[in-house]
Amino acid sequence: MLTLETLKPPREGEAIRIADGRLQVPATPILPFIEGDGTGPDIWRASQRIFDAAVQKAYGGTRRIVWFEVYAGEKAHKEFGSWLPEDTLRAFQYYVVGIKGPLTTPVGGGFRSLNVSLRQLLDLYACVRPVRWFENVPSPVKYPERLNVVIFRENTEDIYAGLEHPSGSAEAQRLIDFVREAFGWKVRADAGVGLKPMSPFGSKRLVRKAINHAIQKNRKSVTLVHKGNIMKFTEGAFREWGYQVAREEFADKTITWDQCEREHGGKLPPGKILIQDTIADVTFQHLLIRPENFDIIATGNLNGDYLSDAAAAQVGGIGMAPGGNISDFHAIFEATHGTAPKYANQDKVNPGSLTLSGVMLLEYLGWPEAADLITRGLERTFKQKIMTYDLARLTDGAREVRTSEFATAVIENMAG
Repeated sequence: MLTLETLKPPREGEAIRIADGRLQVPATPILPFIEGDGTGPDIWRASQRIFDAAVQKAYGGTRRIVWFEVYAGEKAHKEFGSWLPEDTLRAFQYYVVGIKGPLTTPVGGGFRSLNVSLRQLLDLYACVRPVRWFENVPSPVKYPERLNVVIFRENTEDIYAGLEHPSGSAEAQRLIDFVREAFGWKVRADAGVGLKPMSPFGSKRLVRKAINHAIQKNRKSVTLVHKGNIMKFTEGAFREWGYQVAREEFADKTITWDQCEREHGGKLPPGKILIQDTIADVTFQHLLIRPENFDIIATGNLNGDYLSDAAAAQVGGIGMAPGGNISDFHAIFEATHGTAPKYANQDKVNPGSLTLSGVMLLEYLGWPEAADLITRGLERTFKQKIMTYDLARLTDGAREVRTSEFATAVIENMAG
């Protein structure tokens, strides 16, 4: 039973349950949402209209999402004196699946990232970022349609674990003294220092989820991205653990390049998923010049962060990039961009990232018909060159509309 101190759950609807190793989704699931800071309220209002319209059209009223607002960021701090209230965590834990807009995070000081905190506290170990292009969306590359990749980024380890101490602190000095005495490592006395943990447990479950996704979606390859040529016992170990998962758990479904060349003349046999690996910096280059070589990427926290943003830049920017933070069952889908406070409350910016995150949410619920309607609506709207300010200013012949008007166009384009 859910007990909340400051929030009142909806009287209607039901909670999603986990039973027999799968989600049990009722016809009227209660889904917590955080509208977000800055432009968050604008893009949330537009996206929620799109979600509700798609569900209504797909299921004729037999299914409906019951939205439950919870709080984090500036609105939470103003209302409750906390940037991330315990009730918010309890709600996401209890209701299993939710969605959020962008949240404020300061650089260089203040509170830690709320996004990182949510991921770690709820053990949302996989950040899943599908990246694809929509016709007419402006791109800095000649062939953006060649990129269609899903990036699985490990969410809880690596240098984003936050195990660090600032330059000049007593804690940093103690760590510097310890590694010098214990291992002979030479670190400057005035350095800020941190740890980079990468474990077989964390790495394997991330790769396992990526391979399972490849199987479920009939994808052709999973690429393990790492910097193992330099960081051999963290990044290099990630590579080895990834191959181990493929070899020991998916031998009947996967094959390596070496096996392809040795046993099949360098050709991928039907029904097999290719498991390969590339160095992180080389991957960055190849995403630009040979994006068709990548299908699914599995990688660590830092590599996944910059690679997913770099990939998004090729298809219209992070404003067009959806994301989901997912555990074995729990999931929070989110807009992957910042809050853009300059444009707050102006009904001006592109809601695409949050809207496409809702597509991921609907697919996760097992409601693909509603998800497909939104994708169709977006495809037709962009094909008509109906765009918000941020994309319209870069597109010849575009019809610039407000955020709310863009949502209306997407809803109208779901039909037919």
